[in-house]
Order: sequence, then structure tokens, then C-alpha cells
Amino acid sequence: MAEPGSIEFMLDGQAVEAQSGESILQAAARHGVAIPHLCHKEGLEPDGNCRACVVEVDDERVLAASCCRQPTAGMNVRSSSERARHSQKLVLELLNADRPEEALLRDDELRRWSRELAVDGSRFPRAESAVTADPSHPAIAVRLDACIHCTRCLRACRDVQGNDVIGFARRGAASRIVFDQGAELGSSSCVGCGECVQACPTGALVSKQGLGTTSPERSVDSLCPYCGVGCQLTFHVRDERIVEVTGRDGPANLGRLCVKGRYGFDYVHHRQRLTRPLIRRDDAPKSATATIDPNDPSAVFREATWDEALDVATDGLRRLIDTHGPKALAGFGSAKGSNEEAYLFQKLVRTGFGSNNVDHCTRLCHASSVVALLQMIGSGAVSNPVADVAETDLIMVIGSNTTVNHPVAATFMKNAARAGTTLIVLDPRRTPLARQADLFVQFQPDSDVALINALLHVIIEEGLVDRDFVEHRTTGFNDLQAHLAEFSPEAMAPICGVPAATLREVARRYATSDRAMIFWGMGISQHVHGTDNARALISLALITGQIGRSGTGLHPLRGQNNVQGASDAGLIPMVFPDYRRVDDPEARADFEALWGQSLDPNPGLTVVETMDAIHADTVRGMYILGENPAMSDPDLGHVREALAHLEHLVVQDIFLTETAFHADVVLPASAFPEKTGSFTNTDRRVQLGRQAIDPPGEARQDLWIIQQIARRLGLDWDYDGPDAVFTEMARAMPSIAGIDWARLERDGAVTYPCPTPDDPGQPVIFTDDFPTADGKARLVPAPLRSAPELPDLDYPFVLITGRLLEHWHTGAMTRRATTLDALEPGPVVSLHPDDLAALGVEADSPLRLRSRRGTLVANARVDDGLQPGQVFLPFCFAEAAANLLTSAALDPDAKIPGFKYTAVAVTTAPQEPPA
Repeated sequence: MAEPGSIEFMLDGQAVEAQSGESILQAAARHGVAIPHLCHKEGLEPDGNCRACVVEVDDERVLAASCCRQPTAGMNVRSSSERARHSQKLVLELLNADRPEEALLRDDELRRWSRELAVDGSRFPRAESAVTADPSHPAIAVRLDACIHCTRCLRACRDVQGNDVIGFARRGAASRIVFDQGAELGSSSCVGCGECVQACPTGALVSKQGLGTTSPERSVDSLCPYCGVGCQLTFHVRDERIVEVTGRDGPANLGRLCVKGRYGFDYVHHRQRLTRPLIRRDDAPKSATATIDPNDPSAVFREATWDEALDVATDGLRRLIDTHGPKALAGFGSAKGSNEEAYLFQKLVRTGFGSNNVDHCTRLCHASSVVALLQMIGSGAVSNPVADVAETDLIMVIGSNTTVNHPVAATFMKNAARAGTTLIVLDPRRTPLARQADLFVQFQPDSDVALINALLHVIIEEGLVDRDFVEHRTTGFNDLQAHLAEFSPEAMAPICGVPAATLREVARRYATSDRAMIFWGMGISQHVHGTDNARALISLALITGQIGRSGTGLHPLRGQNNVQGASDAGLIPMVFPDYRRVDDPEARADFEALWGQSLDPNPGLTVVETMDAIHADTVRGMYILGENPAMSDPDLGHVREALAHLEHLVVQDIFLTETAFHADVVLPASAFPEKTGSFTNTDRRVQLGRQAIDPPGEARQDLWIIQQIARRLGLDWDYDGPDAVFTEMARAMPSIAGIDWARLERDGAVTYPCPTPDDPGQPVIFTDDFPTADGKARLVPAPLRSAPELPDLDYPFVLITGRLLEHWHTGAMTRRATTLDALEPGPVVSLHPDDLAALGVEADSPLRLRSRRGTLVANARVDDGLQPGQVFLPFCFAEAAANLLTSAALDPDAKIPGFKYTAVAVTTAPQEPPA
């Protein structure tokens, strides 16, 4: 009997079922019947233009394109009848006729279908093509003479990625694929996501990195090593080198990737990879201004055996503990490593060093969001996954350049907007996502609280509060209402630079939507009032009841690939795993029982506090795993002086980073594709990354190195592998207690909370109550405060730091990825065209930026999305390190620096002679 909603029809003499909405082609594929097709691709709208998939339907005069024809009950379809097969072969033969010789050598879909149907070449003459090769793009090779006009690339670019770069021009024999309005691909608005390459069935568009290589020897399913979206991908390996990356149909990406995920993989093979342990030479004293050529570490370091390097590393750490006590040491872990690495590293610091002086980069990105969420709703995690944009009526994005920082997540927002979902973007800078927005609100930097409080004021004033939700699921509303009395849109408009009528419109649209979601990024969190920014946003969701249902909620988009998991695993100085406070006697007792020793009851030092403690001679030694504070921390002059001042510094990394310049011992570690481990994405989804290749030379797995340090410090550790560590983590963390390694291997992804093995995972949380003492959320007023350093006559510009699409974090990986470095090879600073005109310079001219802490030079770039008086500087370029300029002023609650607001001066700089 057919399933409800399905129909039964005949296919090649067999009765089969088609599910509701399925085409003949899809139903056939599900039943193991292969029908040739070229313009069709799962995930793309059917087009029916290639006609390779035609089938014969009884009582119909013409053949039907099976990709866009749905079966009806009792229909009799023949996919391999003489008539259907003759037509299918003829289509393939005609398409093969015009292919260039080079394309005939590629094992692409057209060639595979030709082989499957025994179509050998073509009897038809080859038409001469006026189309030439386009080699202009660093990532993608274009040979449109191999194009069959299937429009897969167009649909992938337009409908999947939402970029609208690829079009179809002209008519008849002159028709062709074009980029923008006929530009070369390299000079077009292409963002290099490669979705068109993954869609192309003929080799008209191919990845340059895959050219000239034969088929891979093996393929390994894994994850993307970059942002928090958590895209699933496949590494394709030949001769122990990754030669290509393709997207997998994972729950966070549905096969999609961005330019970093698709082309940012060959850093693992870079000549500067660390392959042997290094020990600082006696004749190479440390210096805050030291630079080392990563191609030649021998100027400062000597190579050592693993035993010697590990002994020197741990002897130095042990000596400082014995001489100055446990708090003389601190550890920085990494959000780029696995959950297991984060868990073991924080456990090492707490049980091996004896203090809670352990932190990582969440302190520099979303610490303020986590503090506010924990305070108000009892959990620091997102309430709903990104995928819920398909379920919502309104998407609000504030302080997030999503298309740059979380490109694949942005594609789903663009898809939703195209389908009719309201999109509101609020930002001091007009970002690319604003192009799809129903309403874009450009406010003044540093005025986030004024803006959000004005929205809250309107919602209360106009009676748009969800009274039932507020009464039954929150506390503190009266205090919030009293606080907001002075925040009318009319009073806040001059502060945030947004008309009062616009503020009222935003508030009404959000509050009156049946379901609305808020996404925010580091434009909200990276302020000295970042916690207040987040508090105001949380209140916005709470007083309107926009939380606890699908298509609603709060989602601070996580920055690095495992910043969520590293935080969950306890890589934070004031909490154990699962955010249990170290100064909570019950929590401490539980972990003392689990780990078998007493633990420090006092919260440890955060990232910036650690640097201050080094200058104060309180912290004298550090173990840094995969972090690069000499590039990522604010006021780099101060940070680099601190690192050079340390009596003993152990750095574990894959490259000789700016932080490793100051090390006493450097331990060569494993890159992302060289390890197996679990990683938790921004959706709270725990996923498995699998090892594709071995580490180079004598480089070792990070888990092995951590254990070697632990054993030399007297800890009796013997974890066989990441699965053994995960088993202990599940015992320590109720949120993932229902997940085991076998389940991860089987399912590929499980969303927490997942307290029991039979729990499917909970993508939407807070449905009935909040994880607080009384089950209610706490409304906390957000006062109006300004950054401590405002523009003046000497420093008239506002500096905003952030990321580029092509580079990641401090650039240690992406600037060693061939394609990514070719796309963005050197430091740039973006200004409004009016500011460049006032300075009398053009694009690409060198500009000098100066703050109260440092100076640097970068090349000018025009960005009319900025407001006059604003400067945007990415922090990935070592030769123009943005954090030489930024201040170490901290949010008092989260101890996060205010990266998004620094007063600077901008002047012209001498033109450097060509190298």
C-alpha cells in the first residue's frame, strides 16, 4: 500500500511509489533506476533544458523531461525504451560534438553519462566557438567553450548562494553564460564560493587547484575548519595531499561552501609548516619587537627531539609552580581545536598547573553575549539554529557582516528574503546583506544601546508587549519599563543617527511578527558595553515572546569553528565544563570527584588580564595551544612586551606564528585535516571531523602532546584517542550525556541538549521554561554608556576592525592558502569615498593610521558602505596588524575588549618602491 501523500505508477515494468512533489527522475533515482540527466541537480530548481532525461510515457505523443515532470497515479513510464534511449543518446552525442579536446579528457558528468550509454564521441561536426578561456580568477578556471548551457551555474549562484553574479545573455546560437554584464570572472562581483564549480557538469567551470591532477585516491568526509557555521565537506586526497574540497549535504550547509571552505585547504602543505620541535637558542634573547622569518627558524631556534623539547617545556613550567605557586602559570587554548583538545587542555591547567588561569578567543569575540545570556536566561548557547530562518516571518541582523563572516549562513538568510521573509539589517556599515533587506538601518557606531532601548520603549509604549509571556516566563519587567521611560525614539534619534519614525517602524515590525529571529555578531559584542548591548537584545525577544518556538529566538553567530564547543568544554577561567561556576562548591565537588584531586575555588584570569598579570610579574609562564595573542589581542605593543617578558613560554602550533616568535619551546602540532575529533557549531550541533592526511615530518597530534605535558607534570593520563576523551566529557557534561562516539560516527551530527541516548537532540530550546533557579528569564536594564576613547581633533576617525571574506582570524592559515592569499594578498584599509577625496588620495594609495598606542600603513580601498569618518581595517595582516591600534579597555562584566571603536588619525604615507 502506498504511503499517505504518495502515488503509485509503473516505471520500466515495475510498480513504484513517488512521494508527494517528486519528479519522475527523483522517484526513479530513489528506486535505483538511473536516468541520464545534466541540467538537473538536487538542490536546484528543475529547468528541463538539456533533454538528456527524456522518458516515454504511454499515450503521449512527445517524450517527457523526467526532471520536471511529476508522475500521476497509474502512469506507465519507460526510461530505457528504444525511443527514449535513442533520444537520450542523441542529446549526449550533440553535446559532445562541441566540446573542446581538453574537456573530453575530464571525467565529468557528461563523459560519465556518455560512457554509461555507450556514446563514443560524436558524428556531428564541431561548431567553432568565439568563446576563449578566462583565466582571470585565482580560484576558478573558465572554459565556456565546454559549456552546454544547462544553467546549473546560474541557478547555483542565484538561487542557492544568492549572489546574482552569473547570467544568461543573447539568444539562439549566440547565447552564452556571462558574469555580471559581460565582465571577466576575476573582475566581476564573484565571491569565489565555487558553488558554480560544484554544479557544473562539463568542466566549463573548474577549480584551478584541481587542474592537472588525476582522480583522487580517497575521499574523507569531514568539516570546514573556519567559521562557526559548521559546514560539512569532503577532502579529496591523492599522494597524501588534499587536492580538492567539495561540500556535503550537512544539516548546516546542505552542500554549500564559501571561498575559505572550498579553496582554503592547502595551507596544510605550506613550506612553513613546523615539522620538528624547536628550542630557543641561548644566544637569541627575547624581544617584544622581534620578527623571525618563518622560512628559517634557525636564526632563533634549534631543532630538538621530542623527548628533549617536552622535558624542557615541562621543566620550565614545573620550576615556576614550585618557585612561585600555581597562579604563576596560565594557559590559552584554541577555538580552532576539537572539543576533546579543549577539554583536556583546561583539565591540564586546572589539575596540572593548579589554577583556573585558562582562557581562549571567546574572550575576544562573544564573551559579552555569553555573560548576558547566562545572567538573563541561564544558558550561554543560541536558542534556535540558523536553519530556522526558513520558519520565521522576520529576520533581524544587527552588528554582523554575515556574508563575510558566516557566508553560508547568509545564503539561507538571502534565500528566505527572496521567498518573502522580512529581513531587517541594522549596522553602522552598509554590508552586502543590506542589498537583500526590506529595511536597512545605518546607525552611528557606539550607539547600540540607545538604538535597541528605543525599540524596547516603542514596544512598551504602543502596547506591543506579549503580556502573557512576560507575566509567566520573566521577572523584572517593571524595573525595565521604568528604566526605558527616557529612551523614546525622539530622544535617541540624535544619538544613534536614525530617524525616530524608522526606529518605530523597526520595533513594530519585529513585535507584530508572528515569529521573529535576532542574529548578532561581534559588532554587538566587541564593545566595552557589549554585555549591555546583548542584554537589550535579549530583552527585546523576551518582552515580545519571540523565544521558545521554531522561527524565533536569539542567535549570536559564533566566530570560529569550535568557539561554542571550546566554551562548553570549560576553556573559560570562571567555569568548568557545561558552564558550572568554579566558585560553586557543589560544582567543584563534582569535578574533584571526577578528576580525583582538589581544585582551585577562585576564578582565573581572562586573556587581557593575563597580559597585565605578566607585566606585574604575577604570571611568569604560559602554555599556548593554537592561539596567536600577538596578533589577536588589543594593544599589541603591550601584549608583545608581555610575551617577551615571560620567563617561560611553550607554544604548540602548526606555524611559527607571531606568538611563537617569543617562545622558549615550540611544539609542532596537527592541522585540522590531520586529526579526528568532535566540533560544536553555532547551532549547538556536535559534529565529527575526520582525519584525512597525516601530520608532516615529526609533527604530532595535539591530544598526544597535551598528554605528554600532563604526564611530565605528574598526571596519570592515558586516553587512547578522542573517543576516550569524549566519553569522559559526556560524564562531565549533562548537556551531551546522551551522545556517544558511536552515535556521532553513525549520525554525523547531534544537537545538544541531548541528555539521554534516546533523545534526538533539541534544536529549539526554552520551549517551556528557562534553565534558571525559578525557570523564568530575568529582564535586566541596559544603561547608556560610551566608549572611553572618543574621536577628537587629533584622532578624528572611528576605527572598526573585523574580517575579510577571504581571510580568517589572524591569517595564520588563510594567508598560507594559495588561492585565498591571491585573492587578498596585502593589507587594506577601507574609507568612504568622501574621506579619500578629502585626503587627496585614490584607491590603492598607502595610508598611515595612528592611534594613541601605535601606527601602521595599509593601502586605501573605497567602501561607500561606510559612513564618513569611519575606517574599516581587517586584523589578519601581520604587516599592518590592526591591534597595534586598538585599546585594551574592557567590558566590566565580560572582560571583552572594545575592538569595534577606536579613535584614530588617518594621513597619507610615502609610496613604497616596488619590491
